[in-house]
Amino acid sequence: MFKISSITLGLAITLGAAVQAQAQAQTQVPADSGNPTPTYRINVVSRTTRAVSYRHRSGATKINFQGTDLMPAAAGEAKVESKRGTLAVEAEFSGLDRPTSFGNEYLTYVLWAISPEGRPVNIGEVLVGDNHRSKLDVTTDLQAFALIVTAEPYYAVRRPSNLVVLENAIRSDTVGATEAVDAKFELIDRGGYIPTGYKFDPVILNAKLPLEFFEARNALRIAQSAGAERYAASSYEKAVNQMNGADALASGKHENKKSLSALSREVVQTAEDAREIAVKHIDEERTESERTAGAVREAHATTRANEESERRLTAEAAAGEAVRDRNVAERNNREAQAATQQAAGAQADAERDRNDARQKQKAAEMDSDLNRAAAANSNAQLKDAVRDREELRARLLQQFNLILETRDTARGLVVNMSDVLFDSGKFTLRPLAREKLAKISGIVLAYPSLKLAVEGNTDSVGTELFNQDLSEKRAESVRTYLTQQGVPESSTTATGFGKTRPIASNDTSDGRQQNRRVELIVSGEVIGTKIVSLSLQPVAAVTSPQ
Repeated sequence: MFKISSITLGLAITLGAAVQAQAQAQTQVPADSGNPTPTYRINVVSRTTRAVSYRHRSGATKINFQGTDLMPAAAGEAKVESKRGTLAVEAEFSGLDRPTSFGNEYLTYVLWAISPEGRPVNIGEVLVGDNHRSKLDVTTDLQAFALIVTAEPYYAVRRPSNLVVLENAIRSDTVGATEAVDAKFELIDRGGYIPTGYKFDPVILNAKLPLEFFEARNALRIAQSAGAERYAASSYEKAVNQMNGADALASGKHENKKSLSALSREVVQTAEDAREIAVKHIDEERTESERTAGAVREAHATTRANEESERRLTAEAAAGEAVRDRNVAERNNREAQAATQQAAGAQADAERDRNDARQKQKAAEMDSDLNRAAAANSNAQLKDAVRDREELRARLLQQFNLILETRDTARGLVVNMSDVLFDSGKFTLRPLAREKLAKISGIVLAYPSLKLAVEGNTDSVGTELFNQDLSEKRAESVRTYLTQQGVPESSTTATGFGKTRPIASNDTSDGRQQNRRVELIVSGEVIGTKIVSLSLQPVAAVTSPQ
């Protein structure tokens, strides 16, 4: 039996008549000549196709391929057979035009398997023959997937372009039941392999040389345009040296086409690795720059707020002192008038009263001065304590965010661990999870008064008892590892909430992914927050979309 499902695929633009128009009128942001970092644009919208869930070792079935609006005449058929540990795909296509019709950088086609979660897997290159036909036999370890064919600049790309020319179509004799599954994946927009403002000369094909040779040139130029010379120098230099070897073979009088093809494919792989490394480094550099700029803005805002608070306190103190002085002056004036009225009968008493008044005034002024000094000292200590807590809280938030996604809430700093850090359906910590928890422990150990509450959550799939047990075990697993790293056991708690506390809708795979999480709530007086028990708080209902 084969289970058929409908997958929503996220495309860079909507394929159809609109694609034809956009293909002829691309919009790019002008390149900044003073900025050496390449600039790219990737858009994501939705597209729906159908996929098949192939049961393990259940035999073979067939599906068709139909051309999209980009290539309506294209067609094909594939036999998918479930074998031990893999799925074999035998595909044959017809009516394929040359990929260069979509742009100078497109030299080949690639067959992709798309998982229900939107993960694209490059499973093979589709080479077009003289009769516009192509065959290929490939395998994939996915069990449920859709199949599409896209135009690409070379065979080793890791993400599909938006130039989808073929997509699978379920036949009437394909056995299975239909089920709607929402999924999205990113496609690279036309021109997305070339950074904004970069001039890309067309590739001149020579029928005497293998296609792989020109794909190698394409891959090397695209890697260079992506900044590989700067951000992946070692890999890029290796690709250049390999390309020089390929050029030498190509220019020979008796070139060996097999050797040339093999070396050219090595160039493509090395250049693609260099491009991926460069893109990753550029993203990291941009993220760090944005993080630094944000910290500077926050520091400036804090400084301005402190200055304004200090000015306000100074003004209030001055106003209070003026009121007190005026009251003292009015009282002294009344006493002086009374003393004058009594002066006629008792000169001595009046003099004594005047001396007493002077002494009282001095005593009052001394008391006032002492009170003002004490109040000023108390306010300064309070402001220092508040500022220290706020600075520590902000510093911890920044440090935790470098390890795992962290947000600042009324309960404390909430560190989010997604379920990908655990074995699927289990509570065993994966090596990456242990590495990240070890880093968090190192930070927490520097502040012994911090408290950590570990809370496990699941999605709504499965029984309530299973989800509650899994959430408790995952929370306890995280707590146990933290105490093994030296965090005091008395400073930690572990609680499982099962599926009772969703933060997103459980009707979508993306929502369920968000709900499967373990959260560390970091709190304590040292950062100005006590732990608030979630068991005493009302649960906000997550409404499913209608």
